[in-house]
Amino acid sequence: MMRRTVLPSLHNAPLCMKTPIKNLFLYTLITGLGLVTAGRLTAQTITTLYSFTATFPYVTNSDGISPAGGVIFLDGTLYGTAAGGGSSARGTVFAVSADGTAFTNLHNFPETFGPDPSTNSEGASPTSGLILLGNTLYGTAPNGGTGGVGTVFTINTDGTGYTNLHIFSAIDGVGGTNADGAYPYAGVISVGNALYGMAAGGGILGVGTVFKVNTDGTGFTNLHNFTISDGANPSARLLFSGNTLYGTAAGGGANGNGTVFKINTDGTEFTNLYSFSTTFPFGTNNDGASPFSGLILSSDTLYGTATVGGLAGVGTVFALNTDGIGFTNLHSFTAFDPNNRTNSDGANPTAGLVLSGNTLYGTARTGGTNGYGTLFAVKTDGTGFQTLHSFAVSSGVFPEATLTLSGNKLYGTAAGGGANGNGTVFSLALPPPQLTLIPAGANVILTWPTHAVGFTLQSTTNLGASAVWTTNSPGPVVVNGQNTVTNPISGLRKFYRLNQ
Repeated sequence: MMRRTVLPSLHNAPLCMKTPIKNLFLYTLITGLGLVTAGRLTAQTITTLYSFTATFPYVTNSDGISPAGGVIFLDGTLYGTAAGGGSSARGTVFAVSADGTAFTNLHNFPETFGPDPSTNSEGASPTSGLILLGNTLYGTAPNGGTGGVGTVFTINTDGTGYTNLHIFSAIDGVGGTNADGAYPYAGVISVGNALYGMAAGGGILGVGTVFKVNTDGTGFTNLHNFTISDGANPSARLLFSGNTLYGTAAGGGANGNGTVFKINTDGTEFTNLYSFSTTFPFGTNNDGASPFSGLILSSDTLYGTATVGGLAGVGTVFALNTDGIGFTNLHSFTAFDPNNRTNSDGANPTAGLVLSGNTLYGTARTGGTNGYGTLFAVKTDGTGFQTLHSFAVSSGVFPEATLTLSGNKLYGTAAGGGANGNGTVFSLALPPPQLTLIPAGANVILTWPTHAVGFTLQSTTNLGASAVWTTNSPGPVVVNGQNTVTNPISGLRKFYRLNQ
């Protein structure tokens, strides 16, 4: 499908431009006192790509249930995990085409045995998303394994080659301590030939660790044991920049409400960048509490979500400089009706954010008009908050995972709901990328978002049936996070479009 945006150049611009070709997304531009762009009418509709099937006795099925970890995108295919279901009711690794037409169960985690924590050979109940290196997927399972407290695993994209890279050791039954960590809910990231992640429990005080393991399973290292004062129970994926890992801990810190921290990749110089403040009656404060999600980085600013706290006690979107100063509450989710947990914007965000241009996209696990969560957008300066979708049973309920942005679509998972109540994979089409035209002396500057993968800037001198569109040369350069092209205002009138 072609998605195009057409703009006339500033040179001899017409008074009004009509839509000349079907299926073009157009700006209507009017000259007079200045050049004015009119808004576009574009729908933002959730598409349910896949609904996980009904479960049979012992909560088994063919594909999995509760896909709480989100999906990643590669060459038209989405890969993810389901926390339950499958042939042994202990979860699955799956693939589904981005148009929803083909689903494959790549791996069933085996049955667990024994008292809690129960054990098996591979791990169980994967709740985190995957990462992809070449044709190999890497992830974590927070339960199972021979220690009963989780594993780091790898599997090929065709479902072959499942391997445990690390099995976390059994914990002390009284203090919940061990040498390496336990319950790796957060998933892993890759840096060179190494994977970095966090375990929510275990370690010397039983409140979690930061760890490293090579992609071949060698060299496991416990980089940091959390101590409550610097954070506790980290449950989110790490972020890598330079030689530094950034992350969140859902508890601990100066006030017991969680922290934002950084640590070098060799485990040195752990720094608590921010401790979330004390909550008052009804769980409110000014900044948020219990950050269960990971961070993203733009320039020198970290962005994230806190699951509770804020002005209504149901979570926030926040920003913080990488040096730990400049904390900003970008959005406090509004109070919801206590009877049905509904509101206008969502509540209790447990997922991280994705960034496109100057817009952050995320999900809130509850709230919205149906009480089942929302998909939202907010500018990086905290303005322009929008609820793009309120989840309903049909589209899925309780979105818990960070979204994936590919081209002009957001992809995600909902832990419940759908046709059988066991969760969904969904997509949401964003408006086509906005092509902006800015006069600059003898030139015109054209910009569009860098996330618009596969879009090419083209121009023509007329919009008739015989119009010939030419790819602009030179190509774009990235300036302030935007694709940017500078063209002279000279010669014939030109019309511009983004073509995919």
